[in-house]
Amino acid sequence: MAGHMLIGELSRRTGVPTRLLRYYEEQGLLVPQRDSNDYRIYDDRAPATVLRIRELLGTGLSTRAIRELLPCATEVGIQGCARSRAVLAEGLSRIDERIQDLTRRRSALIDIPLT
Repeated sequence: MAGHMLIGELSRRTGVPTRLLRYYEEQGLLVPQRDSNDYRIYDDRAPATVLRIRELLGTGLSTRAIRELLPCATEVGIQGCARSRAVLAEGLSRIDERIQDLTRRRSALIDIPLT
């Protein structure tokens, strides 16, 4: 099938192990077609999708949030709509909470008296 690749080829093109590609599929992030032998086949957009998934995972977003954002993905970013803005705002809020918690822990550690 011209323009389609098996999971091994997608792994080679993206540098992402096949095990991880299967995980992305389980999480609903990557949706392959199946051929007559039940092999996963991916279209030409799959490498860009995998790289976008990796990029979004790197921001700390959950797979649930990424699953919601992927339909809004463009070649250069994420389409701004009420849903994508809400997902990104939720992600930022979680990071801000973690920063506050880490800052509190850091202060507590600094404040431990050394004798």
